[in-house]
Amino acid sequence: MTGLGARKKRMNLIKRAKEVLDIEAQAILALKPRINDTFRAAIDIILAARGRVVVSGMGKTGIIAQKFSATLASTGTPSLYLHCAEAIHGDLGRVTPEDVVIVISNSGQTDEIKQLMPLLKKIGSKIIALTGNIASVLARYSDVVLDVSTQKEACPLGLAPTASTTATLAMTDALAVCLVELKGFKEKDFAFFHPGGALGKRLLLTVEDIMRTGKAHAVVDAEKSVSEVLLAITRARTGSASVVDKKGKLIGIFTDGDLRRHIESDRDLPRRKISDVMTRDPLVITKDRLAAEAMHILEEKRIDEVPVVDENGRPIGLLDVQDLLRAGLV
Repeated sequence: MTGLGARKKRMNLIKRAKEVLDIEAQAILALKPRINDTFRAAIDIILAARGRVVVSGMGKTGIIAQKFSATLASTGTPSLYLHCAEAIHGDLGRVTPEDVVIVISNSGQTDEIKQLMPLLKKIGSKIIALTGNIASVLARYSDVVLDVSTQKEACPLGLAPTASTTATLAMTDALAVCLVELKGFKEKDFAFFHPGGALGKRLLLTVEDIMRTGKAHAVVDAEKSVSEVLLAITRARTGSASVVDKKGKLIGIFTDGDLRRHIESDRDLPRRKISDVMTRDPLVITKDRLAAEAMHILEEKRIDEVPVVDENGRPIGLLDVQDLLRAGLV
């Protein structure tokens, strides 16, 4: 192929890719007039369910069903995915009359669907269909039918599910988002179901969860010498020491920065009392604060450590920026 021919082919590919996006975008926009009382009825059925939302599908729509079920489960609507073929080979026992079953099928006419629908009806579950064929067996057995039909697939053969699965996915997202808002599902609720994710850590992890305590937190008396304090810091393997008065109340902090500021100008520094060279009345934080808040404070004040104190001002731990980084807060 000549250089000109290759460039032309690449240009045609770009044009075709943009056409695919246009077709799929149009398929989604075509759903908007179908967001009506039928959509509201589907939402009402899901909200009224005493059991779970069971989402079922086959093939590519089965993958959409899995994603929809996962979205529901992570946003406060108990859900499980049921493979249509597995359902008629024993997994139908997962479904109860208190459940709502959402079946997704573009044709609504597959053999598995035809076998499954009468059985679901016999169980007594409410059934919601998402289908591209509102005259299908699936539609006839369903209590509510959401029309997700599309004019054409983006596939040039008109065979591979493309625009149809995109439209179906968009409709399931519309259902899920409406449920989130109607249930008053909040960020903290979402974080509870995602404790290992970044959002979960930001909203659930507290200072107490990651602060250094015990031998990992150097707490020294104000009368100690700098050399003694440096040994305590070394033993604790940290970058600072919390300095307390005779009553155990925090009065200062001695950090690597304090050491650097004094070491060049004071030859007698090792013998000085730590109270003479520490940073007095340092910034402090309490153990119940969110770790994400602590991270913001350290960044804003441009410091690396902050003592953690109790209600009486006694140091109970140390929060180091490295601990926050290891916790995955950034």
